[in-house]
Amino acid sequence: MPAPQRSNRAYRNVARVVRPLLFAVTRREWRGGEHLSQPGGFIAAANHMTNVDPLTFAHFLYDQGVAPKILAKSSLFSVPVLGTVLRATGQIPVYRNSAAAGRSLGAAVEALEAGECVAVFPEGTLTRDPDLWPMAGKTGVARLALTTRAPVVPIAQWGAQSLLGRYSKVVRPVPRKLVTVVAGPPVDLSDLYGRPQDSQVLREATERVMAAITELLEEIREEQAPPERYVWRRHGGEGVA
Repeated sequence: MPAPQRSNRAYRNVARVVRPLLFAVTRREWRGGEHLSQPGGFIAAANHMTNVDPLTFAHFLYDQGVAPKILAKSSLFSVPVLGTVLRATGQIPVYRNSAAAGRSLGAAVEALEAGECVAVFPEGTLTRDPDLWPMAGKTGVARLALTTRAPVVPIAQWGAQSLLGRYSKVVRPVPRKLVTVVAGPPVDLSDLYGRPQDSQVLREATERVMAAITELLEEIREEQAPPERYVWRRHGGEGVA
């Protein structure tokens, strides 16, 4: 397949290594790629269950012709080799609970204005829901969407947790695991544009995004999510990713 137009040489070189590895350990069911054909920059927002699903998330987007700029914890940029890869491919560090937190939002806004796809995990961390349903999201995705008015495309994935469990460090590559990733139509936030970004508006926008992701995941899993969304209160609620 041709590389996405916005991928740089480093991005393409990483894809040449990572994609064959993922092909070797997964079977893929990709759906909803038509929703990624947006006229300008857009936000791809997905659920987060395991430390391997950023790869399956990026794999889905890349296979649809999109080279995402993923919002990732700033600490990952200090990891040998990984940090070099993240910087070379233009990923965006998230500085949580620090004076530099605004830099993450600013970098994401610049990427969207340049027509890029900014990929986020609105929950900000691995879901703590016992059955791996999306938990309450942080408001960073809402702030980014309402500031830029960029479309938010909800994406649900399921199956990556069979390759690497939520808190496990042991990869289970055999047999190959089925990974299903489905994108839906952009979340309608138009009635919130222009309103003050107070806590009520940010929470409403965030919940609409999480509800759209959850609905897609219900379709994949063929079961209903719990009526009450799990809320994890260990950290503050305004991280971007």
